Amino acid sequence: MTSVTDDLPLAADFPKATVEDWRKLVDGVLKGAPFEKLVGKTYDGIKIDPLYPRARGVAPVVGRPAAAPWQIMQRIDHPDAALANAQALQDLENGATGLALVFAGANGARGFGLEPSADAVAKVLKDIHLDAGIGLELEVGPQSRMAAIHVAEYVKSQGLDPAACNIRFGLDPLAACAVWGHSPYTWDEIAPAITGAIKGLAGLGFKGPFASADGRVIHDAGGSEVQELGFVLACGVAYLRAIESAGIPLEAAQGMVYARLAADADQFLTMAKFRALRLLWARIETACGLAPKPLFIAADTAWRMLTQRDPYVNMLRATIATFAAGLAGANAITVLPHTLALGLPDPFARRVARNTQLLLLEESNLAKVSDPAAGSGGIETLTAQLCEAAWALFQESEKAGGAFAALQQGLFQSKVAAARKAREANIAKRRDVLTGASEFPNLHESEATVLTATPIALAPYGEQKYRFDPLPPIRLAEPFEALRDKSDAALKARGARPKVFLANLGTPADFTARATFAKSFFEAGGIEAIDSEGFADPARLAAAFKASGAELACLCSGDKVYADRAEPAAKALQSAGARHIYLAGRPADAEAALRAAGVTGFVFAGGDALATLQDAYRRMEQP
Repeated sequence: MTSVTDDLPLAADFPKATVEDWRKLVDGVLKGAPFEKLVGKTYDGIKIDPLYPRARGVAPVVGRPAAAPWQIMQRIDHPDAALANAQALQDLENGATGLALVFAGANGARGFGLEPSADAVAKVLKDIHLDAGIGLELEVGPQSRMAAIHVAEYVKSQGLDPAACNIRFGLDPLAACAVWGHSPYTWDEIAPAITGAIKGLAGLGFKGPFASADGRVIHDAGGSEVQELGFVLACGVAYLRAIESAGIPLEAAQGMVYARLAADADQFLTMAKFRALRLLWARIETACGLAPKPLFIAADTAWRMLTQRDPYVNMLRATIATFAAGLAGANAITVLPHTLALGLPDPFARRVARNTQLLLLEESNLAKVSDPAAGSGGIETLTAQLCEAAWALFQESEKAGGAFAALQQGLFQSKVAAARKAREANIAKRRDVLTGASEFPNLHESEATVLTATPIALAPYGEQKYRFDPLPPIRLAEPFEALRDKSDAALKARGARPKVFLANLGTPADFTARATFAKSFFEAGGIEAIDSEGFADPARLAAAFKASGAELACLCSGDKVYADRAEPAAKALQSAGARHIYLAGRPADAEAALRAAGVTGFVFAGGDALATLQDAYRRMEQP
């Protein structure tokens, strides 16, 4: 048998590459800039270096059984139970291996969801063979909690063996409390209710898992990876304690709790997060005196990364997220359809969501290798750093008295608020890019099709007796989408969008780069950019501006051209009636003179694009 070594024979004649060699090449590119410019940082303050050595002596993180595929879950959330059943049957016939029954009032309902009645459950599950290896996951909230009992009753009414049905019941009152920011009961009152339901379901013969520790709550609200992991650990331990206190041995309780995580388009952080959760949960199991068993982790592609504008880009985001979660060992993955932020997805959007997973499993064979990230220096380091920081946050929540007490004290909410604020600032400055929304917008995109349906109305749940800061879900693109909505309203009312005239100076070589930047900048806010030829004569520039019908103008060229032509051009535009004049770039030394000539603002990479665009609308709305 041939031995495997780290050195490839075909590289034997070449000198071995070293970190020092690489640094010399990097320093040549940096041209005096500090090396720290290449060091990234997560929203938890974790540094990400540009290069890592191979991690040696590490074992793969145990997740799914070797070469086993994850469950291809498909959302079933149509308010009409009969139509939801037709969707479910079509999904199963075309490759889905599991169904996520999303009931109205659940955290992940996104405005729709199934009716949580016994009749609706029976209609939705009609002709679905639950004992044929199909995975079923329930997403319920306090208002729809009886749906879990109705599903159990349906299984019994069909004469099925509950132990032969693969059902995750998704009981998670802590997540609902976190999202709502209130609860009619204390944790001491909630715990017996949930453990009573778990004991009842287990007594019927269902094998679970029953309770879900849902990290999506934190992710949806703009939180970080560490915060998501810490919340999952806190909730999971709270459920374990409650189940044990109800008289169920820990060995049995161990398999009654599972986790949900969000998978987003940051591939490496997503992989590290999933791997970290398995290691952290194993540490908790060991601390409980249990032999660690792989935690069941269900993944949803992230809600917060979805955009309403250019929604087809959501397909790419979902593909990266699914790729990362699948390689990191997720047991089940639900891909949010690319039009979900617009409404109820149509058959095409559902098919794309399903086929995203099928292609990665059946054609890319992602499940054939267990934990391919094992030994990767970067991902192993990230995993370890996430473990350390998340464990510290979990210990904070334990000192606070557990998950519910930590929510009452605002422990998680304050940390999520800080992460969300930093994230929103980076979105506004377009440091975190949302393709199709904050960058590379398409003002002429066609509308995506969604289904028309009336959401299920549920009665309010309980008295808001115990109140604390809520963690409502957000989408990161919403501020830019609000500006696009204003633009659409103007187009509908007046037949034209707000416009900015790109006052290009000099030759195409001078102005093309900044004109392209300015076009993307303004159209991200729905302000249509009117391009122009390069001008040298201020009078011709002023005439072209008048003919464009724009209220705003933006000077575009190189710094050398600005030095000679920007001031007379600005004065000409001002005389021609330009209400507000911008300049693409940041010639700091000349700013005072340019402002004196009529320039009112500057657009440049790293500037607050959102604030500038919002100000532009305010200026245009002034009489």
